[in-house]
Order: sequence, then structure tokens, then C-alpha cells
Amino acid sequence: MNQSNVWPYEPQIDKVTRMEADVLVLGGGIAGCMAAIAAAKKGQKVILVEKGATKRSGAGGSGCDHWESAATNPCSKITPEELVSAMLDDNDGYNNAISHYIECREGWDRLQEIEQMGGKIRDTEDEFAGADFRDEKTKLMFAYDYENKFTIRIWGTTFKPAMEKELKRLGVTIVDRVMITSLLTEGGKNGARCIGATGIHTRTGEFYVFSGKASIITMSRPARVWLFSSAHPGLCEFRPMTTIGDGHAMGWRIGAEFNMMEKSVRAEFSSAGRSFPPYSAGNNHNTWFPATLIDAEGKEIPYADRDGNILPDVKSRFYPAKGQHYFLKGGNIEQAKYEYDGPETLPYEKLKEMGYKLPFYADLSSMPELERKVIWGMMVGQEGKTNVPVYKNFTEAGFDPEKHVLQCYGVGWTSAEFLPQERQLFGMPGGFMNDWNLMTNIDGLFVAGDSLFSSNCFGHAASTGGYAGRKAAAYAAKAQAVEPYLPQIDAERERVYAPLFNDPQGPSWKEINEATAKAMQNYCGEIKRDELLLSGVELLKRYEKEIVPKAYAANPHELTRLLEVFDILTVSQIILQACLARHQTCEKLEFYRSDDDGKEKAPFICIRNDGEKVVAREVPLDYAGNIKENYEKNNEDYIRELEKGETVL
Repeated sequence: MNQSNVWPYEPQIDKVTRMEADVLVLGGGIAGCMAAIAAAKKGQKVILVEKGATKRSGAGGSGCDHWESAATNPCSKITPEELVSAMLDDNDGYNNAISHYIECREGWDRLQEIEQMGGKIRDTEDEFAGADFRDEKTKLMFAYDYENKFTIRIWGTTFKPAMEKELKRLGVTIVDRVMITSLLTEGGKNGARCIGATGIHTRTGEFYVFSGKASIITMSRPARVWLFSSAHPGLCEFRPMTTIGDGHAMGWRIGAEFNMMEKSVRAEFSSAGRSFPPYSAGNNHNTWFPATLIDAEGKEIPYADRDGNILPDVKSRFYPAKGQHYFLKGGNIEQAKYEYDGPETLPYEKLKEMGYKLPFYADLSSMPELERKVIWGMMVGQEGKTNVPVYKNFTEAGFDPEKHVLQCYGVGWTSAEFLPQERQLFGMPGGFMNDWNLMTNIDGLFVAGDSLFSSNCFGHAASTGGYAGRKAAAYAAKAQAVEPYLPQIDAERERVYAPLFNDPQGPSWKEINEATAKAMQNYCGEIKRDELLLSGVELLKRYEKEIVPKAYAANPHELTRLLEVFDILTVSQIILQACLARHQTCEKLEFYRSDDDGKEKAPFICIRNDGEKVVAREVPLDYAGNIKENYEKNNEDYIRELEKGETVL
């Protein structure tokens, strides 16, 4: 390794550490912590491996302001079945019915469990006593739909420290600052049982070999596939810099099956020269809902209900329209009749016709005191992406929500206009295919959180994490440990360390990331066509063959960044293959083909790498079956424990 660059940690690339567990959890975010806690409570020996520091790592590590779909909380008027039905209907069935039913059915259970760990979910200080959104008996606070009360406002900044404390109390072995680089399979064979993983320490380069009877991937969805700025790499995507879909890449390499990977949406969240940091403008979306918006002359932009009726006051924005059962803020509207449900949905041309003038502003000063306070003081203060960069910095700069208005950059809730080819894996994107145990097609490999196809937010991560943890624990209790296949380990060591010994003039991680993103913009943008997609496949193969072997890293930190980019390259190849497998335009997947074959639209298309070629199969949209019946059939023990009060919440 080149020592020309001073590195404060002693290199240990010749050191190999072996660790064994019953359940191996890969990723220490919200889903990973809950998976490890659940497995440990079942008496299994658990190792949790995290690339960062578990106390604050992951997409939700720095906080969250609301917990969606807590359908079984004591104030809810909506059933899990109703919520999942709305989610499925809103996406024409292109959704993960299994994981979202788990989210809706068990979300309140996990929230109570986190509360017992020390997370804050209630207004225990009576700061918001008397507010329309607060239940006086339980002191729970609700968002968006004040009538049906299934989305709970939370103090999410308290959650990860509480989880880490619980992990330690339960005896979970936490291995921080180790990047998982590959999954190990029985005999080193593609598609065989998963028996562990390998990793490197991001500071020392030390190599790790983890053995597990069961493994759970709880890593984030991919990012930086289309968007990357070498000048501002930390601001390239909505999620943290380190969460880039490592799990997807390593799963693909051993033959795991993926679903909906052809789905990509026009970029909404990015900051690297394209927009302002998310939620730093009064954008009226979830964290800011339903802030009053005004134009440059102070003229208020009206709200309308589902049926197009202009709402007379702020309070009415939180209640369903006449005859409407409930509504979901954040993309799903139950029984939608009218496209305009708030200022953010009306096109600027229409607003201009109505006499409104740019720029627009969010005006909290005109809202009721407790509504203003809960948006700025709590939700903006608890959301991880706004706690420091927005709430703290704006407050220190003198912003006072009682006096000042905050400019809204863009008519909608996005904060900039992006080009059609600038895509993101956002809004319930593709990921690992799963069964009712949240296990993949690879025996012994479970998945939760953002690694799942059609993943969602904080509550989904925690709920599926806890579920996968107890399923993996049950699997591990009956499974036999298998020794890793040494040639597979040796090949991985050779792969990961090669960049440390390459020519220092070789390409860096930033250069490769930028080249990959440009290739995806050019060949896998908004409009798909076989000729374009195949050109992208060939170009990325060339990168893999000609550029990757020359890549250079000066130290373990740069090596970590480079291995991430190698994974981004693999994820890009998965996406291209998924796009080639779907031959018809599908608006709900934001998938558009100029060479649509005109045949009947395919349902789910799942793809995997069998070691020699890509294998695709069609899966019915209703593959989950009757969600309530199948959930209860697969969770009899859990339901029985809940009824007896034996399950620790």
C-alpha cells in the first residue's frame, strides 16, 4: 500500500478476524438494530455489522419526525387491511403487500418497544396540551389525518441511541466501521445457502470473515446511480453518503432475486448544485404539511379537499372530505376524485392564471400557534435531514416562524427542477424479492428495511427489521453451522485489496462514480429502448473490465469509497437488465419505452444472476395472497404471545 498519504490509523490489511454467530445482521440502521434486538430476544447469539457507528448510522440515524401506518395504535380508526389496500390501489398493485402489511400490523408494536428502550413517542411534558392533533389520554400526537389518527409524530432523534443501548443490554456484538463486501455461500456456489459474509475495517483495512446460521441484509436502497457531483459528494442524494445499495450488489453476485428494479423516478432530492437541501424550503410536503403558502404579495394560495372544494380554514386541512373515509399524506390518497389536494400540486401556469406571483413562501406566522410550533419546533427539529442543517442553522441565523416567511424554491414540494434523465430510486423502489418469512430465494438470507423491494420509511424499516429478526432466529435455531469455503474468501480478499497496490495515477472513486452516473443518464434515462439499454450494458462491462482493475485507493477510507462505487456499478447493471426484461410502458413504475411491444402489460418481473446469465420470471401482482390470512398463518406464535402478553413490547 502506498504510504505517501499520511493516514492516522495503522494499516492492518494482513490481519484476518473470524467471528461466528447464530444470526448475522448486516447493516446497523433502524431495520438492522430492530432485527438484531428481535433475534437476541429469541435467545440467539447475534452479531451486528455496521459500516458507520451504530449509534447514529443509517438513513434514519439522525432522526425522523413521523411514524407512518401505526394502524393498531389505540386511537386509530383504520385497520391494517385498509391501509395496505390503499397502498396497493395507489400503485396499481406494484407494491410489496407482505412488507407493508407487516408495517401496518406491527408498526405500533415496534413503536411501543422502542418507547420501552428509551425512545420518546408521547408529549409527556404536555407541551402541546389541547392541540387538535394530540390525544389527551395517551398523549400521542398525530399528523395529517386528525380524524383517523394512524400517523404518529415522534421524537425520532432519540431512537437510535436508545436502540444501541438495548443492543448492548441484550449482549449483541456490535462491529462498527466495518463495510461488508460480499456474502458467503455454502461451497462458494451461486444460489446456494448463505452462510456468512466478509468485510473490511474502514479505518485499518483489517479483513473480517463472519459466519452465521442465518443472515439478514438491512442495508439501504441504492443511490448515486444517476446523480453524482465530485465537487459535493456528500450532498448527491437524499440519503447519507454511505448508504448506496451495497446489499443489492452483493446479493446479485450470489444469485439473489430482485423485483421492480426497472422502477426509477425523476430526481426529487439532491443538493449538489441542483437544489437546496431537502425540507430547507417551506415545501408543504410531509414535514411541512399543511403550512400555509403565500405569493410574493402575501396572497394566500388556497387548499382544496378531495372533491375540489376550497377549505375555509387551517383546521379543515386535516380532516377527510365529506364521504371520504381517510387520506394519506405523502403520495397515497384514498378515494381520490380531484387532483388538487394542496398548493404543491397545482402547476405554476394555473397559479399564474389565478393572479399569483413568484416567489412563493411558507407562512407559519399566520397559522395557529400549536400548529406552527409542531411544524417548526418539533417536526423540522426531529427530522434527521433538517435537525441540524435547517432547524439549528436557520434558528441561529435569526429565522423566527412567528415573524418570518420562508421562501419555497419551486411550486411543488421539490426544491429544483431536474432533467428527465436525472433519476433516483425513490418512492417505493426495487429491491430484494421476499416471501412471508422475509427470506429471499437464497436459503438462510433474510432481508428487511430499504433492501426490500417497494420499501418505505422509518416505520417500515423498524417493523420489517423486527419481523425478519424473529424469523431468522427461528431459522437459526434449527440450522447447522457450515464452514466457509476458503477459495471464496481468498478471491474476495484479492478483489478488495487490489486498488491499494495499483498505480497512483489510476482512476479514483469519484471519477468512476461520475462516469457511471453519466452512462446511466445517457443509456437508462426517462425513455427506454433496447438499443440504448444494450449500449449501457456494454459500456458498463467495459468499465468493469478496463477501468475497475486500474482503480487506485491510497488508504482504507478511499478503499471503502471505491468499493462502494464498484457496488454502484453492479447496481447499475442490475437496473439495466431489469429494464431489458420489461417490454411495455408502465406508468406506475415510471417506466417508459419508445419501443413498447404492444402486448399485455407484464406483472412483477423478477431477475437474478445464475452465474452465467440473467434469468427473468413473471410473478403475479397478488402473489402475497390474502394478506391477513397468510400473515396470521405465518405468525401464530407471535399472535399467541401478544394475546397472552408474553411478547416484550
